[in-house]
Amino acid sequence: MNILGIETSCDETAAAVVQSGTTMLSSVIASQTDLHKETGGVVPEVAAREHILKIIPVIEKALKEANLKWDEINAIAAVPGPGLISALITGTLTASTLALIKDKPLIPVHHILAHIYGNWLDRNNSTKFPILVLTVSGGHNDLVLMKDHGDFELLGATRDDAAGEAFDKVAKLLGLGYPGGPVIQKTAEKGNPDAFDFPIANLEKNSLDFSFSGLKTAVLYEIQKGYGREFTPSTLDPVFVANVAASFQKTVAKTLVQKIVIAVKKYQPKEIHIAGGVSANSYLREYAKSELFKFDLPLKYPRNITYCTDNAAMVASCGYFMYQKDPEKYLKWENIQPNADFNF
Repeated sequence: MNILGIETSCDETAAAVVQSGTTMLSSVIASQTDLHKETGGVVPEVAAREHILKIIPVIEKALKEANLKWDEINAIAAVPGPGLISALITGTLTASTLALIKDKPLIPVHHILAHIYGNWLDRNNSTKFPILVLTVSGGHNDLVLMKDHGDFELLGATRDDAAGEAFDKVAKLLGLGYPGGPVIQKTAEKGNPDAFDFPIANLEKNSLDFSFSGLKTAVLYEIQKGYGREFTPSTLDPVFVANVAASFQKTVAKTLVQKIVIAVKKYQPKEIHIAGGVSANSYLREYAKSELFKFDLPLKYPRNITYCTDNAAMVASCGYFMYQKDPEKYLKWENIQPNADFNF
């Protein structure tokens, strides 16, 4: 079964074709990263205009690279949210229109659940349930207990800032550029992760929620302590910057993995998965391995870095398993309405 996935939740215009939920036949992404570097973050109206320009060429290229015609596409999967409403409108409207014209089943895929399926791409379907999944990205942190395809329980979520957003904001404080994840990881390689003892949010005992606003503030105060309240990033010593980046990165990893440990003890999963944009961080991957090996459970994260960040292959994969679970649900066409609801 060939699923065409469409993703426009933020600043990536993406389309992909995935076969049987695991085999990627094509994945095309028109990135806006260079455009948003000018403002140090995503401007929703700018992102929306770019999606309008790119969406049809991206879909056509995905079909061409998959070497498939429309009559070989069995269904269309698209993201209604959460995300930037102005960006989501382009993807949902395009998917809804194509599904109606081409007479294809239309599958709405929750953005956070789509990230989970980045771990199914390029793998055989030998997963054992239940799975504890940490999805960690620019706009969300979630701990999810996946009992089966289509059966998800939200265990914890961010109360304020997500880890990916914290990476972006700290990178801006340090003058490292945008997006923050890759530049902080690279800078941290030259730093000492124990140089600064940044705090982990003190939530209720055994809470599975996340908070990163205090960590961002702690980094700001550390910079101000050494360089004054009116500092500019250009005045910061490179060694200091590297040490802050390394210590910040370590604290984020510790925070995330601590929650995984609490959840593993409580829910006894058979596998642990990490997904989302921040799952591309090599320090987080290695730290998770070192802290979670004692549970003797499979630890998985996307095999390809492009499956971590926003892409349409994960949308198509999720759409396939949703369709297999209840095909009758998607046979009657319904227009996909964009929304910013994080509930699933």
